[in-house]
Amino acid sequence: MSDISPALIERIRTARGFVIDMDGTLALGDARSGGHKELPGAIGFLALLRSRAVPFRIFTNGTAKPPASYAASLRRAGFDVSDAELLTPSTAAAHWFLRHKITRVRVLGSAGVAHPLEEAGVEVIGSSQQAEGIQAVFTGWFPDFTFRDLEAACHDVWRGALLTTASNVPFFASTEGRTIGVSFAINSMIRALTSRRPMVLGKPSSSAFHVALAQMGLPRSAAARVVVLGDDPALEMRMARNAGAIAAGMATGLMKPETLHTLEPKNRPDHLFDDLESLSRIIAR
Repeated sequence: MSDISPALIERIRTARGFVIDMDGTLALGDARSGGHKELPGAIGFLALLRSRAVPFRIFTNGTAKPPASYAASLRRAGFDVSDAELLTPSTAAAHWFLRHKITRVRVLGSAGVAHPLEEAGVEVIGSSQQAEGIQAVFTGWFPDFTFRDLEAACHDVWRGALLTTASNVPFFASTEGRTIGVSFAINSMIRALTSRRPMVLGKPSSSAFHVALAQMGLPRSAAARVVVLGDDPALEMRMARNAGAIAAGMATGLMKPETLHTLEPKNRPDHLFDDLESLSRIIAR
C-alpha cells in the first residue's frame, strides 16, 4: 500500500459510492454447491461501507441467475446485502432497451438472463421460437445453446435486429480457476456468420455504470467520486476509465501485480489492492 498516492487515498476515503464486482472480488462461485465462498475481508468491507452510509451496488457480469438469486446466495455466504443492491447485465440491458424503445427481444439465455427484462416490461422471445419483428438479440449465460438457437439469432440479425450481449469476455474467475464465458462463445459464432459485432450492455459499458449510479441515487456528475472495484481489467477497470471513475483493482481474481505492465492504459487500475482488508484500512482511517 506504500505506493498509493495521498490524493488517491483521499478520493477513495471520500467516495460517494462503490460499484463492486462479485466473482473474484467479493466471493468465488462454487460450482459444486451452486453457491458462493467469501474472499478474505469481503463481508467486513461491505459492513464498513454500510456503517459509513456509503451506498454500493454489487454488479456481477453473470446472468446465470436473476439478481435476487445472486443476492440470496451471498446472504447464505454471510453477506449483508439486499436484493436491490445486486445488479446483473440484464438489469442494465432492460434500461437500455426501454430507453431506445426496443420492446421485442430474442433472448439466448437462461431464465436468469430473461427475468430482469420481463420484469421491466420487455417482450422476451424464446431462443429458437419462430417470431417476426425482433428488434434485438440479447445473449447471456446459456450452456444449453443449440444449432437451432444460432440459426434463429442469425436470421434476426440478417433482418436488421441489433446484436447485443450481457458480456463479451472469454473468461471469469471461479473456484475452479479460469472459467469460459458462455456468451463470448455464442457471440463469436453469431459474429462469424453475420459479421456483426455485439453491443455490450453489461460491464464495461458506460450505460451499465450509469444504471448503477442511478440506483444509488447519484447523478452522473458524481462519476469521478465513485469507486469501481473489481478483478478484471477488461471489465471493471475499463468501465471506470470509460466513466471517469476511480479504478480500484483486486489481485484476488484475474488481475495480478506481475502482469500489470502488460495491460493497455484503458485497462489499468489506479491502484491494485492485495485484498479487501487493505482497502478497508484506507477507508477506516
